[in-house]
Amino acid sequence: MNIKNKIINWYTNVTSKKQSLNLKTLLYLILFSLGIIVFLWIFQVIFLKISYEHYQIKKMNSIVKTIEKTDSINLDETLNSLAYQNSVCIEYETNFGIVASYNTNQFECGLDKNISSINKIMNNLKNNGNKKSGVKLINPTYKTKAYLYGISLDTGYIFIYSSLEDIDSTSMILKNQLIYIMILVLVLACFIAYFLSKKITRPIISITKKAREMGKGNYDVYFLENGTLEIDELARTLNNACSDMKKIDELRRDLLANVSHDLKTPLTMIKAYAEMVRDISYKDKEKREKDLNIIIDEADRLNVLVNDLLDLSKLQANSEVLLLSKYDLVTEIKSVLSKYDIIKEKENYDFVLELPEKANVYADKNKINQVIYNLLNNAINYTGKDKKIIIKVTEKKDRFLVEIIDTGKGVKSSDIPYIWDRYYKNDKNNKNHKRNVVGTGIGLSIVRNILDIHKFKYGVKARKPHGTIFYFEIVK
Repeated sequence: MNIKNKIINWYTNVTSKKQSLNLKTLLYLILFSLGIIVFLWIFQVIFLKISYEHYQIKKMNSIVKTIEKTDSINLDETLNSLAYQNSVCIEYETNFGIVASYNTNQFECGLDKNISSINKIMNNLKNNGNKKSGVKLINPTYKTKAYLYGISLDTGYIFIYSSLEDIDSTSMILKNQLIYIMILVLVLACFIAYFLSKKITRPIISITKKAREMGKGNYDVYFLENGTLEIDELARTLNNACSDMKKIDELRRDLLANVSHDLKTPLTMIKAYAEMVRDISYKDKEKREKDLNIIIDEADRLNVLVNDLLDLSKLQANSEVLLLSKYDLVTEIKSVLSKYDIIKEKENYDFVLELPEKANVYADKNKINQVIYNLLNNAINYTGKDKKIIIKVTEKKDRFLVEIIDTGKGVKSSDIPYIWDRYYKNDKNNKNHKRNVVGTGIGLSIVRNILDIHKFKYGVKARKPHGTIFYFEIVK
């Protein structure tokens, strides 16, 4: 395997591995610091030269303008001042062949040093016929870039020479120190990046650990806020989720207890009466038929429980298909009520009907009948001592409002958001709870799912002074 393939494989292995948020934050911050340092280095080494060159040329132009404005009497003094103040060297050759030099003894001055290549350029500037012109050149002695400017005056010719490279000792020291400064900055950046990454990732790591605990079923954890907007929002969301999951877990346990109770009671009855038929009443026809009817009734109760659980599972899995049709809701309500005749006779329940003559609606007839059936079961189980239940249908513009009203103790406003939950049990804290007359305790969840897939509006509200109103709207 060649070196190129090895590098590719190494890079693939590194980038494919999952890295912690702490490590990624640290790496990103270090890379950011390195980027800034590299930018400073490039600016100092490359752009500084360009900037210095531009500055020197601009300075030369300013010197030329000053010389042009100076009269011949003050020219000598002006040239001397300009040479020393601007760190340039100047040579003035009069028309009489007299040569005056200013600051030509400075380091790297290319004038008055008998450098043939520079002398040749000076002669070209002098003889090209222009009043002023400049040229960039390379000083052959020091191998540095420079700028030579020539000005033709009435009294003679002036040459101005300036280096285009910063060779000042202070500047060189600063460039050398930049290396040490960069190393120091890089080390400080690594430390700052490390502690900053820890500060950023610490609350997220803490939230992750507590979320794992919550995933294991520990709902007593609390996610702390740290003043960061996004993390605080995440903490609040997880706290709400934890609270809801804790409540749902409690309701789930209640459901298991209630379903176990509803299963155990009929099974115990079935076994007891079957043994009674086998051992005692098998010869007594009347007694035997009575015991067998009890067994059948209890088996029917078990069947209702199992069917309700199956219906709920299908609805929540969205595996049920709606069979929509036009039908008379009033006829169907009366048909459902006919199944409660035995309860009216034995338990003295009072069903009050407030129905129009007809209520033609468009829905899945069987499923809406199941909604009415479960709402009636709920009302039967929780109505008051008068055992009164009102079934009311009111016509609206494009739909009918159906209300099932009981006279029981009502529902607390704090419990309303959970009343449709499949684990909710309104009387779970009631010590005098008795087994339901009808139903399984999960009927309201079935109601919610059926009305949701129909996209019908529904709800529950308190009825003054006592009782509860369950309602839903059904389209015409």
